[in-house]
Amino acid sequence: MSPKRPAALAFIFLTILIDVIGLGIIIPVMPTLIEQLTGEGVSQAARYGGYLSFAYAAAQFFFAPVMGGLSDRFGRRPVLLASLLGLGCDYLFLALAPSLGWLFVGRVVAGITGASFTTATAYIADVSPPEKRAQNFGLVGAAFGLGFIVGPLLGGFFGDFGPRVPFIAAAGLSLFNFLYGLFLIPESLPAGQRRPFEWSRANALASLLRLRNYPQIVGLVAALVLLYLAGSATQSVWTFYTILKFGWGLKLISYSLGVVGVGALVVQGGLVRVAIPRLGAARSVVIGMLFYIAGFVLFAIASRGWMMFAVTAVYALGGLAGPAMQGAISSQVPSTEQGELQGTLTSLISATGVVGPLLMTSLFTFFTSKAAPLYFPGMPFLLGAVLTLLALLVAASTLRRLPTDAAVVVPSPAEAHG
Repeated sequence: MSPKRPAALAFIFLTILIDVIGLGIIIPVMPTLIEQLTGEGVSQAARYGGYLSFAYAAAQFFFAPVMGGLSDRFGRRPVLLASLLGLGCDYLFLALAPSLGWLFVGRVVAGITGASFTTATAYIADVSPPEKRAQNFGLVGAAFGLGFIVGPLLGGFFGDFGPRVPFIAAAGLSLFNFLYGLFLIPESLPAGQRRPFEWSRANALASLLRLRNYPQIVGLVAALVLLYLAGSATQSVWTFYTILKFGWGLKLISYSLGVVGVGALVVQGGLVRVAIPRLGAARSVVIGMLFYIAGFVLFAIASRGWMMFAVTAVYALGGLAGPAMQGAISSQVPSTEQGELQGTLTSLISATGVVGPLLMTSLFTFFTSKAAPLYFPGMPFLLGAVLTLLALLVAASTLRRLPTDAAVVVPSPAEAHG
């Protein structure tokens, strides 16, 4: 039996929250650790940061469909627990890494175990009726928001004791999260809705090809990919950008990430639950992306540090778009394939994590070097605005062809032809 929905959503929200706090703890100190291990300055450290993100995302790209398929076969709970345990062990590994090469090994392991988010989103789909999925997927954003309030602040605090101490704290939180899930998180996928695990389906390329079975969502998936690729600008260069342009230290970086978290919490934890039902999926996507575009442009041209805090309010309102699109996509796929779908989406998002950080950090490094025709550290944010505009055009075109608010679950291809 599936757990009662409110209790299940509370369980999974807290699981994601603790996971994100652990991630947020290490973000403010990663540039300092890279600089210590390489002896390079901020501009070159950003390039190494892009390579580390590449290693993480590439591992997640190939392993997310495997984890998604395993969760469709054995249930969400065991896969989620295995991921959380692996992530906690990885943080300990990173805390002890003696060289940059060992950081790369740790990031690969983290990518493999990063399936906790894949399984968590499948869990939410299991316990949510189609018309509530977009709102409930907003809980993921809310957990990210709250986690990025608490995490970076804790990272700034622990970072005062050394750049490796936050990794130890993150490991403790992840292992606590494992114990929490072991004793309190129920299974969400009934045995009767599980399907056999097939290696032929559990690889990134095959899972992407199976999107052809649902041509009505291909456009939305493409728009979601473009949106996440654009988001790499903020995720990859924020810390390096604010250090170089405004001379921020660990405390200000931590506070700024906390403000980003507050924005995500307010929008995705509260506003989406009101706005999406009232506006509908299509309008929510359009409005959200317009706010994202404005936020990216304003980040790029900000001339004072306080402007980054102010613009965050505009940028956060873009958070309407993601849950609306993800809810529309999920509603077009049968319940027996939600784990596989979320694994596919995670692989695609991870693919943007392979390309995006390298692209954005390379742009940042180039446009802050002497070889650049124009010194402009904000170039990655401008590219983010362009990519979001493309995503808006693709998504708007696709949503016009879906049922109203896309709150319809269609049968599987086999059922449709059987």
